Amino acid sequence: MKVRYSRISSISQNLDRQKVKGSYDKIVEDKCSGSISFFKRQGGQEILKYIQHGVLKELQVWEIDRLGRNLRDILNTIHFFTEKRIPIHFINQGLKTIDESGKENPIAKLMISILATVGEMERNQIRERQREGIELAKHKGKYKGRKEGTKESVLDFLSKPKNKQVLEYLKKGYKSKEAAKLAEVHVNTVTKIKKLGGLD
Repeated sequence: MKVRYSRISSISQNLDRQKVKGSYDKIVEDKCSGSISFFKRQGGQEILKYIQHGVLKELQVWEIDRLGRNLRDILNTIHFFTEKRIPIHFINQGLKTIDESGKENPIAKLMISILATVGEMERNQIRERQREGIELAKHKGKYKGRKEGTKESVLDFLSKPKNKQVLEYLKKGYKSKEAAKLAEVHVNTVTKIKKLGGLD
């Protein structure tokens, strides 16, 4: 079975671009930050089940940064698939981790390492620019954070990628501690999500 894995980091982004090219048997989607480890994501866990049942023959990903934004996790994920002799095909970059003879592709391995590093640097630069923008706005007196007495709406809170993921885990029967660990949030956040999501 060939599985196409797609990931976006916010609900405002669109997954369509990641589905258009190539043939596949099933698509698995995640709406979460690329900083979350691959197998801690809901989609990653679904894919892991296919591996455990021996039905996954190829994983397709549109681009390397869709697999993740953390270099170490990307390389660990690729290593795991390579150990299982399951090729990962990065469509837009034309790279495949295992060649047609079943051997690890050394050129692809090198290129993936370089591109994954660039992806991680890009993420760090975005975060740094955000911090610099906030500091500049504070200096000019234009940024004061959330106004005192104002509250984040329930919809905004539950729509955050990690909180949305927690809600999905809870609906599937996961315990609070399990959902917190998988989504990488504090257990107190899970308690708040349960209450606001009507699962308390």
